[in-house]
Amino acid sequence: MRVRFAPSPTGALHIGGARTALYNWLLARGRGEAEFVLRIEDTDRERSTPENVEQIFEALRWLELDWDGDPVFQSQRHDRYAEVVEQLIDAGYAYRSTAGPNEVQEFKAKHGNELGFRGEDEGTGAVRLRMPDEGTTLVRDVIRGESAFEHRLMDDLVIARADGTPVYHLAVVVDDHDAGITHVVRGADHYSNTPKQMRILEAIGVEPPVYAHVPLLHGPDGKKLSKRHGAASVQELRDAGYLPEAVRNYLALLGWGYDEETTFMTAEELQQRFSLERVSRSPAVFDEQKLRWMNGRYLRELPVEELTRRLETLTGRHGLGEAAAIAQDKISTLSEFWPLTGFLFDGPADDPAARQKILGAEGAFDLLGKAREALARIEGPWTVEAVEAALRGVAERQGVKPKAIFQPLRVALAGTTVSPGIFETVALLGREETLARVDDALDGRQAA
Repeated sequence: MRVRFAPSPTGALHIGGARTALYNWLLARGRGEAEFVLRIEDTDRERSTPENVEQIFEALRWLELDWDGDPVFQSQRHDRYAEVVEQLIDAGYAYRSTAGPNEVQEFKAKHGNELGFRGEDEGTGAVRLRMPDEGTTLVRDVIRGESAFEHRLMDDLVIARADGTPVYHLAVVVDDHDAGITHVVRGADHYSNTPKQMRILEAIGVEPPVYAHVPLLHGPDGKKLSKRHGAASVQELRDAGYLPEAVRNYLALLGWGYDEETTFMTAEELQQRFSLERVSRSPAVFDEQKLRWMNGRYLRELPVEELTRRLETLTGRHGLGEAAAIAQDKISTLSEFWPLTGFLFDGPADDPAARQKILGAEGAFDLLGKAREALARIEGPWTVEAVEAALRGVAERQGVKPKAIFQPLRVALAGTTVSPGIFETVALLGREETLARVDDALDGRQAA
């Protein structure tokens, strides 16, 4: 088996493209001697910049989808395409014609809109593949089943422009043939292209590969996935703090499932279990909230050392281990870490609304002062357990709910109402820093 992923480098790798790459990679890696080929369809020279090509490589590397051999670039294969075009012309399967959209419309107005365009060999112009007037092309698709396409409805297909550059249909067929691709797994939006490409294959005397067209991705509203649904590319997911292993797992389940119960699978399990036969033909729904849930599960199962490494890579900061340990249960993506814990390193946040709401409440400063006294009286090690005992003791003695103590203290330390667990936060800040920040908050009341 040889499969391929053939993106056009027009920007960041779309999530739908990433899933197609993943499905091909799973097929190849789950079958021993199979190979996964990466082809860059970069014939659009204006959009296929080196930067856009690098974005493809970058996204696949981040997802840990390795390919076999060197990437193939369509822009380096024009001589091969020209050779095939001349072969088709010489064999009588193709001809040159200057007919454009207007001529096609005139033909259909004369012969009926449903009849495919048929041109004449003019010896110049674009190259068109001759379509039969009778019969059908039968497309057998692993996911979608069989469909018959009537030849009389198909236009003579342009396979090369007048300047000699090949169109997509010819290039993709030649590339797949030359690379020995046995299975073409791609998005359902390419399904209508298949009978056209099969006609080219027949003309050059090649058996078609196995086709499998995976369902398109929709947002939760049932419409085609786009930026309005949140992250639309692999790079955006990476920058939002998702883990590649969680993204791989989630993308695999968009249109495929192993059984009714299994959700979480390692890369090795996905490789062993994935099959085209279990891919649905219905559009799949990309729901970033579900991905966040799955990512949170993966994140919480990371060893603290590994979580710390990833956080330090993302933030460019060092010495985050203790903060990572107390934040791990509170975050669902890596990017949520710094907004939650930055105050531990850079001092309290500036959130006047939080201070007014919490510290401006009746009795809040008095309770904060009681908490400060209790913390200052802690004897022995400044541990989570010692801090908890001290603060809960204040709530009991004052006859208030623990939250009445915890929230003013949290705002005093963090500057806002959100932080890791209050006991863990106090223990990590340490005696000196904790008491100093509480004193600053109390002094702020006096200044006001």
